[in-house]
Amino acid sequence: MIIANIVALSIIILGSLNWFLVGVFSWNLLTWIFGVGVFVRILYAIVGLAGIWMLIQLIVRRTRLFSKDETMNRQMNKQMK
Repeated sequence: MIIANIVALSIIILGSLNWFLVGVFSWNLLTWIFGVGVFVRILYAIVGLAGIWMLIQLIVRRTRLFSKDETMNRQMNKQMK
């Protein structure tokens, strides 16, 4: 889960930087690199899914998203059962 959260957060950060460029400079980095088409729409969908994933993680866990201690405690509890 920690790796999935790191990947999702990285995608969200890149997506937010793209929207920053759109908002401030009216310049879309994704369309500049890939052009307009289906691939860019898929990339936007991936950013949206990453955002939904992180929102679910925040709701479910209500704690730190990148805590190794929590993951280790869960693994130890599973081993004890």
